Amino acid sequence: MLVQQILSSKASGEMFWVKPGDRVSDAAKIMSDNRIGTVIVSEDGKALLGILSERDIVRQIGKGGAGCLDDQVDSLMTSKIITCTPADQSDVVLEMMTNGRFRHLPVMKDGVMIGLISIGDVVKARLSQLAMENNALEGMIAGH
Repeated sequence: MLVQQILSSKASGEMFWVKPGDRVSDAAKIMSDNRIGTVIVSEDGKALLGILSERDIVRQIGKGGAGCLDDQVDSLMTSKIITCTPADQSDVVLEMMTNGRFRHLPVMKDGVMIGLISIGDVVKARLSQLAMENNALEGMIAGH
């Protein structure tokens, strides 16, 4: 299965983003309000500057306390981002995410971010694919 198919199957293609100078507390509110685990850091919602995840925020609170909520997003964001393309295979992407120990992967096309997939999206797509293969095999065995 291709990343493009995963993007197409997502219920919402909406990506939430914040600017690098926004406060961490504002990013946390967006995550909380939308029940998401990460926001993209960008000036325009297309050019990827970084990612800020709930894990980034919790780690910083653990290190230095809740005062980090007043810091700017760019002080906590992950700026070394691994990305994928719509043509990448889901099993390759799943392996990248598992080995890299991250849960969100921006999808880039021609230098522009066109989507964001989570490890949950990839696992859901893989399970769906396995179910279809299983049904096809059962049909072949039963002579259908």
